[in-house]
Amino acid sequence: MELPPVAAAADKTKKSAEKDKAAKPRSPLLITALVAVLAAGAAGGGVWYFTQSKHDEKPAKATASKGVPAPAQYFGLEPPFVVNLNGSFDGPRYLQVEVQLMTRDPAAMEAIKVHAPAIRAKLLMLFSQVEPAQIADRAGKERLQADSLAEVQKLLKAETGTKGVDELLFTSFVTQ
Repeated sequence: MELPPVAAAADKTKKSAEKDKAAKPRSPLLITALVAVLAAGAAGGGVWYFTQSKHDEKPAKATASKGVPAPAQYFGLEPPFVVNLNGSFDGPRYLQVEVQLMTRDPAAMEAIKVHAPAIRAKLLMLFSQVEPAQIADRAGKERLQADSLAEVQKLLKAETGTKGVDELLFTSFVTQ
């Protein structure tokens, strides 16, 4: 017996709906499995990327940190030094100079603080022996600065066993 065309079409729709119902339980399972595989792949890729990035950055950071010195620390010898200058008798001549000591070693900073009175005494004696002509130009001031640094380093070497001071800076320099 043949079914009328409308019934045949309804029968085909019924059969295709049954096939879809049979396929649908597999479809969510398949989608879930695909999502899990993609998530695992993304997680694995992320782990690989970040571990490779960390290994690439470590040598760069290590070499950069070797080239970067420790931060500078400054100690000002207060009050400013004021001394009579040695030399001709055309009237009194004075030198007023402010001194800052720079180090990169925290232990040296403590030593500088402890020995500040001795450092001041040595520099005072050095400054009082300067003649005006010796510090009239930049080269003379730089020589005095170098001599002052050597004097401070010599004192700290005798007291602590290390130079301690990396630089001595004149932050104010007035002659009259």
